[in-house]
Amino acid sequence: MKNFILCVFLISTIFQANGQKFEKPNIIIIVSDDQGWGDLGYNGNLTVATPSIDKIAKNGVSFQHFYVSPVCSPTRAELLTGRYHVRGGISGTATGRVRLDLDETTIAQIFKKAGYSTAAYGKWHNGGQAPYHPNSRGFDDFYGFCSGHWGNYFNPILEHNGEITKGKGFITDDLTNHAIEFMGQHAKSPFFLYLPLNTPHSPMQVPEENWTKYKNIELSQKGTIASKENILHTKAALAMTENIDWNVGRLMKRLDQLKLTKNTIVLYFSDNGPNGHRWNGGMKGIKGTTDEGGVRSPLLMQWPAKFKGGTQIKSITSVMDLLPTLADLAEIPFTSQKPLDGTSLKPILMGNQTSEDSDRFIVSYWNKQISVRSQNFRLSADGALYNLVDDYAQTTNVATTFSADYQKLLQVKNTWESDVLTELPKEDNRPLIIGHPGLPITQLPVSEGFGHGNIKRSNQHPNDSHMTNWLSKEDFISWEVALEQEGDFEISLYYACSKENVGTALSMSFGDSVVTGKITKENNVPLFGMEYDLVPREESYMKDFRPLNLGSVHLKAGSGTLKVFSNSLLKASDLDVKLVTLRRLNSPKMN
Repeated sequence: MKNFILCVFLISTIFQANGQKFEKPNIIIIVSDDQGWGDLGYNGNLTVATPSIDKIAKNGVSFQHFYVSPVCSPTRAELLTGRYHVRGGISGTATGRVRLDLDETTIAQIFKKAGYSTAAYGKWHNGGQAPYHPNSRGFDDFYGFCSGHWGNYFNPILEHNGEITKGKGFITDDLTNHAIEFMGQHAKSPFFLYLPLNTPHSPMQVPEENWTKYKNIELSQKGTIASKENILHTKAALAMTENIDWNVGRLMKRLDQLKLTKNTIVLYFSDNGPNGHRWNGGMKGIKGTTDEGGVRSPLLMQWPAKFKGGTQIKSITSVMDLLPTLADLAEIPFTSQKPLDGTSLKPILMGNQTSEDSDRFIVSYWNKQISVRSQNFRLSADGALYNLVDDYAQTTNVATTFSADYQKLLQVKNTWESDVLTELPKEDNRPLIIGHPGLPITQLPVSEGFGHGNIKRSNQHPNDSHMTNWLSKEDFISWEVALEQEGDFEISLYYACSKENVGTALSMSFGDSVVTGKITKENNVPLFGMEYDLVPREESYMKDFRPLNLGSVHLKAGSGTLKVFSNSLLKASDLDVKLVTLRRLNSPKMN
């Protein structure tokens, strides 16, 4: 199988070509979450209205066969690195397995080194503590959340460069507001803006003005497996898509006002297939599968200064192509210390290559499923071969009819398993990093920890869950962590309990150090979120957790178990915990 190894592109912020100045283009990457290929009007959805997104295709280029991973964090890692996610240590979507290995170079680091101002607003999902945090991976400014999903989309608790803050309004609107502000602040110099939105991922919450249209509407298009479609869920996803489109329109309007449209490259795609059995062009598979519908995403790309509007590209392409492509288009030099799996699409985009690459193969992997896509065929995870020229639903196995193609794709799969998949460790034993100089505060959410004794998560899906069912002083919560530089830290714990637990002492320990504080105020708050949900959720509901300052403590460097426990629990099954934070009080040494 081909490996595309890229070495060097070009050089300064402005260079001379044919005697003319070339100004570096701005870059805007918009990524939706759990939105299917078929959720856009441009791709034939007859119900949804997406004029702003469709306009990007009209004014730019649309890729007809663009592939991402089956789920969130792998796709984001492949965008950041141009490499298969398993090479970068991504083995899951929660509990620390989303962290991108520190020896990987990100697209943001490349553009920042080239003089770009960089920002990310939204869902990160590739590591929550420095040096895995976005501020440590090339982004000057970050506003959003590092977890896989969030349980409330209205005025949610988020973070800004590591500091906990409260969002304003509906989350997609809020993230777009930050993006618009960033563009205005950096209008006179090149910027790299990453806008990874978190809708239409569940919970299915959307502003009323977007939902009104869908309350009583009849859907004329059905999912590939119509019997599995949840009509209410589909309507909610399409309403959330229309909200995204409105925000894309606002962003594009601001580009026009700043007179930046002509020299800004705008990309729009989704991180995986749809999160439900809704209409998706007749393709088999949804999010989480390696079938066509689980990994095919829209990709729209606009650059008025260079791209011909209305261009359609039929060659198979991958999210891993975007790093080398954007660096190539912006004429930015970088040396890849590791071989890239993506290839620059610049020749196709600039009209210098029109033929489809019949020798290219794209491998999709998740949860022990491996599927291989060539220009015309897909070898599915169960070993069947499908001709996707006329069988997107993958109904007819043509392995016998096209035996040569079948054997070739089998060979690609076997080679990928032995050469690539073996790079992923069987177990992720990396500790969580605390006290790193990249951020003054370390957040340890319980979603990345472990409950012991009776303590359990509020939901089987860890990302937005909290710890509950604290019954006795033998129960505790733990995280496996590592501290490189000793120092003094202020410890806070986010909790909920009734007045009957006022006076309960809570402690945090690491190594020989222990700090203890007492609950002095009740925080008897209810679960919330259901009042906004249009469809019953699978994930945890939320609470308004209150911070409790446990005090300051000196921690020695080393690796081990960080624990939260209580030797004086006053009432059982009344104390819930969401998060522990460690704020460094002394200045660490920078390496």
